[in-house]
Amino acid sequence: MWNHRTVEWFGLEGTLKIIHFQPPCCGQGHLLPWKISHISRTIALCKFRRGGAAEVLARTDQSDMSFEELLQMQSDARARVCKQMTSGKKTSKPTKAMVKQQQGKKGPLEMSAKKPVPFLRQVVSVRKKVHRDPRFDDLSGEYKPEIFMKTYSFLDSIKKQEKEMVQKQLKKCRNMEQKEKLQQLLNRMTQQEQAQKKQQKLRERELSLKRQQRELAKQGKKPFFLKKSEKRKLELAEKYAELKRSGKLESFLSKKRKRNAIKDKRSLPSQKNL
Repeated sequence: MWNHRTVEWFGLEGTLKIIHFQPPCCGQGHLLPWKISHISRTIALCKFRRGGAAEVLARTDQSDMSFEELLQMQSDARARVCKQMTSGKKTSKPTKAMVKQQQGKKGPLEMSAKKPVPFLRQVVSVRKKVHRDPRFDDLSGEYKPEIFMKTYSFLDSIKKQEKEMVQKQLKKCRNMEQKEKLQQLLNRMTQQEQAQKKQQKLRERELSLKRQQRELAKQGKKPFFLKKSEKRKLELAEKYAELKRSGKLESFLSKKRKRNAIKDKRSLPSQKNL
């Protein structure tokens, strides 16, 4: 059994020590039995220098180890270090968390002040803001034109008031550039109004066809489905009927004849090709 004095060796990488405290003794210099375990816990084999961090190999129960066994432990450690140096491998370092995160995911970071700050630091990951457009998102529900038009029908009156305001400004305006801008705005508003009316008519026609199909299904007959060409014919018939009511049918037909004549003239072979 070893005594209370500190024993030192000199290894390959520096001073290797067995450290312990001077234990209390009874009257004849013998160790108290309840202090042997305390001494064994204070014994540690420490290695300094080359690695940068101390490697501690501690044993929890060394009260029964002899001096020769401790020497054998020291020689094994030196042999392992020598083998690592000759093979070119780095000495094993204790795995310590360099960055600690406190107070949950959104808490501040704690970093060691002994090590330099790297160029690419690990920072708190922030969620990227995703801009959501409710018009094209499934969370807003399915788009139904009928419900949409009923919900926002109050906008028609606002658009009508804005159109009247633009017309009044156009009459009072004297600046040519400003007048041209107002005229373009008025044309765009009228075009939007016409397109909205056209879409409304198409929806009404489709609804009427669906009603007819339901009535035929109730009567036990086979429902019919119109082709695109037949739908186009119905649209032209409605358009001609509306032009006839407004008295613009003749001008529309004359313009159409001129366009068709120009197309026919382009399709004819030229004199050079004859």
